[in-house]
Amino acid sequence: MNHLVAPSLLAADFANLQRDIEIVNRSQADWFHLDIMDGVFVPNISIGMPVIKAIARHAEKPLDVHLMIIDPDRYLETFHTLGAAILTVHYEACPHLHRTIQKIKSLGMRAGVVLNPHTPVSVLEDILLDVDMVLIMSVNPGFGAQSFIENSYAKIRRLKEMIVARKANVLIEVDGGVDLSNAARLVEAGVDVLVAGNTVFASENPTETILRLKNLC
Repeated sequence: MNHLVAPSLLAADFANLQRDIEIVNRSQADWFHLDIMDGVFVPNISIGMPVIKAIARHAEKPLDVHLMIIDPDRYLETFHTLGAAILTVHYEACPHLHRTIQKIKSLGMRAGVVLNPHTPVSVLEDILLDVDMVLIMSVNPGFGAQSFIENSYAKIRRLKEMIVARKANVLIEVDGGVDLSNAARLVEAGVDVLVAGNTVFASENPTETILRLKNLC
């Protein structure tokens, strides 16, 4: 399949959020990426339920929701109700990961697992066939506009080898420091979904930037 682009609303202008949502709606982007932070699992707080509900009213593309929170099981049904199509949880935050993934799927959402930069892909050996997507963090989670961690390429390639070896139907998503200079190399390494925040919303023409990320030009 052709790779997908998911602009991260963490980098949007929250004083003009509907405007930025409409930009993504009219663009060649495939998903909206929403980063949910609790100030505990990561050292930042992002958006809460009322904002997500408002985003869902205007978004015309699937909501890809990334939970950077402790004990995400408490909120799985809530995020389903709010309109999440894809829900990803951190390996590091889920002591009973298989049960969490099962619950997400039972609610009708696609289920993903996220790995922090220091977490090796080998920890996914016993869960890989149960997930729909793996999100590789290519920066330390919590803040936007960070520099890309170069080791992420090798990590993505190792994950792709695992997926192919197991004949798993699993997407690879990457988030953090994704821009026009590294997008093509990431897709070449095996990435299926590019998350881009500052690269899109800080550009002079976000629609054109999204198109370039889609066309890798």
